[in-house]
Amino acid sequence: MSNIVAIVGRPNVGKSTLFNRLVEKRQAIMDNESGVTRDRHYGTVDWTGRNFTVIDTGGYVVGSEDVFESAIRDQVQIAVHEARVILFMVDCDTGLTDLDKDFAKVLRISQKPVLIVANKADTADRSYMAGEFYSLGLGEVYPIAAASGSGTGDLLDEVVKLLDPAEDVRPEGVPKLTILGRPNVGKSSFLNTLLGEDRAIVTDVAGTTRDSIDTRYNLFGKDFVITDTAGIRKKSKVKENIEFYSVLRSIKALEESDVCLMMLDAQQGLESQDQNIIGLAHRHQKGVVIMVNKWDLISKDSKTMEQYRQQILAKLAPLDYIPIIFTSVINKQRIFQVLELALQVYENRNKRVATSALNDKLLPEIQRRPPPSIKGKYIKIKYITQLPTQTPTFAFFCNLPQYIKEPYKRFLEHKLRNHFDFTGVPIRLFFRKK
Repeated sequence: MSNIVAIVGRPNVGKSTLFNRLVEKRQAIMDNESGVTRDRHYGTVDWTGRNFTVIDTGGYVVGSEDVFESAIRDQVQIAVHEARVILFMVDCDTGLTDLDKDFAKVLRISQKPVLIVANKADTADRSYMAGEFYSLGLGEVYPIAAASGSGTGDLLDEVVKLLDPAEDVRPEGVPKLTILGRPNVGKSSFLNTLLGEDRAIVTDVAGTTRDSIDTRYNLFGKDFVITDTAGIRKKSKVKENIEFYSVLRSIKALEESDVCLMMLDAQQGLESQDQNIIGLAHRHQKGVVIMVNKWDLISKDSKTMEQYRQQILAKLAPLDYIPIIFTSVINKQRIFQVLELALQVYENRNKRVATSALNDKLLPEIQRRPPPSIKGKYIKIKYITQLPTQTPTFAFFCNLPQYIKEPYKRFLEHKLRNHFDFTGVPIRLFFRKK
């Protein structure tokens, strides 16, 4: 991601609105309240055949001692360091402020190309007011209206002139892993430990992460996109609009993922909300890995882990195909094993089994234990094949498909998993008349 464009500025000037306009999705949460965006948020822009990465950042407040605003400043400085071009966003409606002047001094130190983007220039009068931002001494001012898209075309034309065509971002089909769970179980800490940098802001305050944060990971021979999400609480406990939209983004990330890393707090165990999230992943046919974090806080003996595993599986029944791994992010215990397991689940989700292998393994099993007869009629399964779908789906051709009952379906699924490793992946079975 060498061609990076960072959108920066003081709070509430419309950075997330412009980000959503450029990536053509409602990806970042927008609200009139300042300080909604906290972490760096990446997206891909396609303009006149050119591709580049754009970063949405939180509002930069110089000198504030607030814990979040201090962490946001660190995130903005990282974005400025990564970027090839900086879009310094200001507000035509409010005009030039002391916060804009203070932040302009920070940008001068970076010595990166800076384009001043004067937002909320919805009328001719406001466009004229954009002229006062020339006093910042950072170069050309581009009046735009991010909400309607007015003026963004001229801005993007100028941006692509400053980028290297050889380093355009080309999205590729790589595995997408999503970290899910209730608030404060350690999702952002896991991401930061994995990457070896403060990619996401971490505090003891529940709800610190608001947007879903995508990160490309390409180390140690592994290549995938990993997404940190906001904690998902029960609907009855969600009171604020911002948290409501954070939960929507988390569910959207689940729907777009290949494998869900479901993180639990070892001290709290598997709760009903965790079961709801796992059930949602199962309904969307996603691979699932359960990651029990904070294992270092549990007093244990040689049998504790297996007893804990059996308690979780008993609550999840009949979803007993999900692997469980016990970790401590703070001690870096088994965190890379989580990745290896998640990528194995991804491979299982995309596995294709030859028709000959299916029939050679399963037909003898069916002959040894055929479906029970119903109303004096005997069911004969004659042929099995895997369907060309995104997730493992199998068709069983038989004479009386309507008489196959749920217990026998579970028996066949169990045999499929025994003969062909589908750990962590839901399987669908269809019965058709021969």
